[in-house]
Amino acid sequence: MMSIRKWLLMLCVVFPAGAQQNADWTRPFPPFKVIGNVYWVGTYDLSTYLITTDAGHILINTGFAETVPEIQKGVEQLGFDFDDVEILLATHAHGDHVAGLAELKRLTGAQMWMSEADAVLLEDGGVSDFRFGDGRNPSFEAVKVDRRLLDQDTIALGGVTLTAHHHPGHTKGATSFTLTVREAGRDYGVVIANMGSINPGVTVGGMPNYPAIGDDYARTFAAQKALTVDVFLASHASQFGMHDKYQPGDPYDPDRFVDPAGYLAAVERLEGIFREQLARERAAR
Repeated sequence: MMSIRKWLLMLCVVFPAGAQQNADWTRPFPPFKVIGNVYWVGTYDLSTYLITTDAGHILINTGFAETVPEIQKGVEQLGFDFDDVEILLATHAHGDHVAGLAELKRLTGAQMWMSEADAVLLEDGGVSDFRFGDGRNPSFEAVKVDRRLLDQDTIALGGVTLTAHHHPGHTKGATSFTLTVREAGRDYGVVIANMGSINPGVTVGGMPNYPAIGDDYARTFAAQKALTVDVFLASHASQFGMHDKYQPGDPYDPDRFVDPAGYLAAVERLEGIFREQLARERAAR
């Protein structure tokens, strides 16, 4: 007979807390073409990006395990073969973005590539998340990482090249991805940004398991402001105003998500929140 502890652990993995708290994270949303070879196959709020190439495809982020069938359906509705997915990536290793990776890897046989600093989180199911103490149970199914990415590493497939940008703070290995998309005779600089938001309970002046978190956040904001961006995408639809810019059935427009000013404003807003919280923490010492 299954022990109570094992049964509770299984519940934690299969039904993560975030999925129950935010219905938009699992709410289906029709897949659509963002720009060129970049497509949205995520939920209403959690991003999953399909990047297609002649040599196979790349998927970035997954949402939760229960959203994997929706991702597969979205890929196929767009006219692509799910079995042609060759590489899996993620912007950071929190369950709302990676809990479906193990299942996606089983279904597609794709390789899992992850930032070096977050690879341990993927491989232990989130147990080593700096926000929590020792003895925590896995919050998602662990997945083996096949390649560990460092800052400025490139992901090349079928003539398409993405660059990984290590933007830590939100997690130790948080990563943004950039690529150039050629469309209608123009080159568009696309960013899939891991925005520097701060989770509840995080102390930006230093955490026991992440003493340099404040320095990392500061470096990330500086690095993100230095990027040249045309098309602004992110880990959550709400972070780049997707639903203000696109409604299902809208005609394709390669300029729809061109928003360099919005990108910079979003980074600066989060930087302001960070600096205000850091000041409050210092004042309370």
